[in-house]
Amino acid sequence: MTNKLIQPGQTIGILGGGQLGRMMATAAKHMGYRIAVLDPKEDCPCAQVADHHIIGAYDDREAAQQLLDISDVITYEFENVDLSIAEMLEDAAKLPQGAYPLKVTQNRELEKGVSVEAGLNVPEYAIVQTFDQLKEAAATIGFPSMLKTVTGGYDGKGQLKLDAESDLAEAESFIAPDSTYIIEAFVPFDREISIIFTRSQSGDIVYFPIAENIHHNQILFKTQIPAAITADIEAKAQQIAKSIGESMDLAGTFAIELFVQGDQVFVNEMAPRPHNSGHYTIEACNVSQFEQHIRALVGLPLLPVHTFPAAVMINVLGAQQKELFRRLEHIEQAHLHDYGKKEARANRKMGHITFIGESLEQIEQTIEKNNLHSW
Repeated sequence: MTNKLIQPGQTIGILGGGQLGRMMATAAKHMGYRIAVLDPKEDCPCAQVADHHIIGAYDDREAAQQLLDISDVITYEFENVDLSIAEMLEDAAKLPQGAYPLKVTQNRELEKGVSVEAGLNVPEYAIVQTFDQLKEAAATIGFPSMLKTVTGGYDGKGQLKLDAESDLAEAESFIAPDSTYIIEAFVPFDREISIIFTRSQSGDIVYFPIAENIHHNQILFKTQIPAAITADIEAKAQQIAKSIGESMDLAGTFAIELFVQGDQVFVNEMAPRPHNSGHYTIEACNVSQFEQHIRALVGLPLLPVHTFPAAVMINVLGAQQKELFRRLEHIEQAHLHDYGKKEARANRKMGHITFIGESLEQIEQTIEKNNLHSW
């Protein structure tokens, strides 16, 4: 880690130009920093608000060197960037997050291993490479279970639910030669929650309120606070975050998705950067997950978090964007975020809207009035 103060006016480099990079950049610009982004797409969301756009692939070492040369500190905005490039940036002492969290979260086998080594609950799992290995593992783990690619995949991509032994026939065609998969027991959870936290380079941790996630078709539909959990579950979630933060020596904002089943908490997945389920923090907290991330990277003290009593964030997918824009002047009390993406594919996240209020009941009445429940 650099532990070096980066002052306003200096340049923060962002590896990846999607919406998370855009929101990082917006927070940083308010604080007086300049932004450079490396992304292969012209007019990507982050480039629209950046000072410099280096157009190049994520594994392009020449483009990465340009980012190094122009930046005083660098961050990544999603996991699917080239690990060797991250290691190159770390070797230059400009990547406070380090490459290791990226390496772990790019690989579900490593991710599970880190959780187990930290003494945390994970669903029973096995690593398989062939159909015969899958059949053997499924006989032990049982049904229902989830089969996932070890690398890649998000929003339900790269995974297959196995409800019964008969589903193994479909799994046979799902498995590709020379690839690795993870099969894990399906947890009949009461709710899914996210804990978003920021860890400074010196090891200080600040937690955001734990959020509850609701999915439609394996894509996050909405996130709300407060989550319907007990103080004991909250304490367990924060201890999980602390354990992961210390074991991986994290810096910056980090997210962990958790399953709650009774009084047990299981680690599902992690993200080594700000997360979709933390977008509510922009309006609902005195400091957003993005500003806190920037503060950690540039060496500023983290801020204590103060929060509105309740908030609901709803994702806007490509299939909904046109309808949202058509009705926008009639939607009340909504904070709109549009990511500036050119192509509105049906299940692509194009933006989000956030409602804040005194209670979830009050907010739900507003959502109902705005006819957004059917999304």
